[in-house]
Amino acid sequence: MSLEINDLRFRYSPKGPLVLNDIDMRLEDGEIGILLGRNGSGKTTLFKNIIGIEKPESGSMDFFEKDLLKMDRRERARLIAYVPQDIHFGELSVFDTVLAGRISYFGFRTGRKDEEAVERILLDMGLEDLAFRSVTDLSGGERQKIAIARALVQEPKLLVFDEPTGNLDIANEQLIIEEARKASREKGIGILISLHDLNQALALGDRFFFIKAGRIVKSGGRETFTEEMIKDVYGADVRIADVDGRKIVISSV
Repeated sequence: MSLEINDLRFRYSPKGPLVLNDIDMRLEDGEIGILLGRNGSGKTTLFKNIIGIEKPESGSMDFFEKDLLKMDRRERARLIAYVPQDIHFGELSVFDTVLAGRISYFGFRTGRKDEEAVERILLDMGLEDLAFRSVTDLSGGERQKIAIARALVQEPKLLVFDEPTGNLDIANEQLIIEEARKASREKGIGILISLHDLNQALALGDRFFFIKAGRIVKSGGRETFTEEMIKDVYGADVRIADVDGRKIVISSV
């Protein structure tokens, strides 16, 4: 078990309401886990607890049998990489932007090993021709690929995406999903990703976590996708059909 979370609780202030309540989550090495729920259900807050931006009130988080809560930020950054919803790079070249992902290894001075790691990632992702362009000149899809490259150059064991396709056109959505699948399958990296599109989720995921009001109300494989579950979590009426052996979620509206 690569990631195991038990009884996690979190609130933003000592007297504030619970935002995460008794969260249980398990993700195997190399699996793609999809977090599904409405806006405000706790998805981003859960991610922030996993990567160490926030600290839970109680509960446990183990990663490859190591206690995440006892790790410092640098140690955790070597294991878990995060691609947030809103990506801000500054006015750097693509190469330097990706190189910044190695900061948990080099501190304030890069070495040849760090530069070689960047070169490999850019080559793997077909970004070598963009290496010395400014990230401010790139399209949304290209910038999203750079964010993934910066995360992968950390050589993480878990990659966390927070709604990576929300502002992209359909071609770039497919591109980002393919890059996530490639990282999982070829590099053996576990992936935890939140998505709004249920059909994207079904196409990409191995394990699914439905979150409602700060609780995981259901987790498991594709059998968790039922019309009743989607109605409960999203308040939406849908129909689930089988098309060429694949589940498809169809809006009833």
